[in-house]
Amino acid sequence: MEVIKKIIAQLGALWGKWTMPQRLVLIGIVLAVVIGLGSLVSVSSSPNLFPVISVPIRDELARDRIVTRLNQEGVIPVVSASGVVQVRDEITAQRMRNILIREDLIPPNTSPWDVFDRESWTTTDFERNVNLQRAITQMVTDHLKALDDVDNVNVNIVFPADRLFASEQNPVTASVSIVPSPGSDIATNRRKIEGIQKLLQFAVEGLRTENIVITDHRGMILNNFEDLAGLDRLNLIQRENRMRQEFEAQYAARILSALRSTFGEERVRDLNVNITMDMSQRSITETQFIPTVIRERTPGLPYDDSEYAISVTRSSAVSRTTWEGTGLIPEGPVGVEGNVPPTYRDNSTMFGRVEQETVRLNEEIGQRNIQEERSPEINRITVSVNIDGTWRMRYDSNRNPVIGEDGSIERIYTPISPEDIRQVQTWIQNAVGFNIARGDSVTVHNIAFDRSREFEEEDAEYFRQKQFETGIMVFFGGLAVLLVAFILIRTISREIERRKRLEAEERARREEALRQQALLDAEEGMDVSLSVEERSRLDLQESVVNMTREHPEDAAQLIRTWLMEE
Repeated sequence: MEVIKKIIAQLGALWGKWTMPQRLVLIGIVLAVVIGLGSLVSVSSSPNLFPVISVPIRDELARDRIVTRLNQEGVIPVVSASGVVQVRDEITAQRMRNILIREDLIPPNTSPWDVFDRESWTTTDFERNVNLQRAITQMVTDHLKALDDVDNVNVNIVFPADRLFASEQNPVTASVSIVPSPGSDIATNRRKIEGIQKLLQFAVEGLRTENIVITDHRGMILNNFEDLAGLDRLNLIQRENRMRQEFEAQYAARILSALRSTFGEERVRDLNVNITMDMSQRSITETQFIPTVIRERTPGLPYDDSEYAISVTRSSAVSRTTWEGTGLIPEGPVGVEGNVPPTYRDNSTMFGRVEQETVRLNEEIGQRNIQEERSPEINRITVSVNIDGTWRMRYDSNRNPVIGEDGSIERIYTPISPEDIRQVQTWIQNAVGFNIARGDSVTVHNIAFDRSREFEEEDAEYFRQKQFETGIMVFFGGLAVLLVAFILIRTISREIERRKRLEAEERARREEALRQQALLDAEEGMDVSLSVEERSRLDLQESVVNMTREHPEDAAQLIRTWLMEE
């Protein structure tokens, strides 16, 4: 007891020495230790739980179906805060998992291969095959749903039972019903349908193309490519037209950029580029015979000094035959009359002379074999462009725009010179690769654009500006008149006040003189003794009069102040 009391006394002494922040820190540490110990006790005392499905089930409806089915089996499941369905022991979890797989209660967002992560001694080969088929079907469904062109999909794959003889074995079949996404072209795009077919064939062993049926939500068969031959032709034509339009857009953008940088954006508006292309695939094989180059052209010379030969003699042979003598005609064996016509018999005594010369030359000719494939090929290019001339306002001698009889500003139009048109035409021909042999055509026109609306806006803006300037001048003129009038009125009023003040001063001076004179007369006529107060009042009055004469403005301001105070 003494030790406990001593410890309590020491703690009390320490508590009294600590500041408020130190006390709060100690209280927080004690609370954290108590909460941690309570959590540890509660966790250690809770029973072990085993998940039926290893992933959380977010869908409340699917989770409720699973819980209801488990309750029918007499199992009380525990659903965690994250949505994982758990039971008391591992054997019960495996049994409930098999039931959920058999009755297709596994949620669609669950990976189909999760069912193979756990083994059970009671799982039969039939259940394994069924689970495998369901997993493959679910995986194919997930793959197809992941496509941007598919909004929803239903996949049905039939795996026939194995037969003893291959001739009796039924093939694997698959039917896919898709709901296209809004704006998707999957119903008419052959490549996308073929991609779905290949996905099914690679996912399902033994599945052939003829055993796959792909339909849309309306029941139309999409993988009947024989009926899509005409549609494929239309798609090919669309792609060819798109390619031709891209070429035309490239040429048009290049030409417009150059012309607008030269003539201005407003003067070049109309540009038409038409390209005729041959989209057919052609394989060309040809043999060209070319001359043999004996001497190359000397670099730097203004003329061509090269030498060519049509052929080069590679070898030659000359043979000569000379024969002289009587022309003998054989008549057969001796003692037998020959079978010779009379005409030849008459010529038997004539002499003969034969000379023959044969020359054989082996000439070498240059040869080039060309083999190429052409697709696509530009057959013809036609370009037409219209460039506007220049417009400028007509001014008078004072540099003011001339106003016409209709109230609009007169303008002068200057067309483009023929030399500039020829230069532009030549530039466009070089830009598009002009070839007169294939019938290319480049035309440059100078037709004035309709700028009536633009001119009306410019005229309105000009007249608005002139009206604004006139208003500003009238305003400042009136302001100047008012200022001059104010100055004149102020000067006249000050002059009137000055004259009134001078008259008042003159009148006061005369009255003061009269009073002084009266006082002098009174002093001379009678002996009047003034008191001290009267003498002080007279002196003060005299000083006030003198100050008023010297500083009339101050006196007037003083009187105004007195009047305002009254």
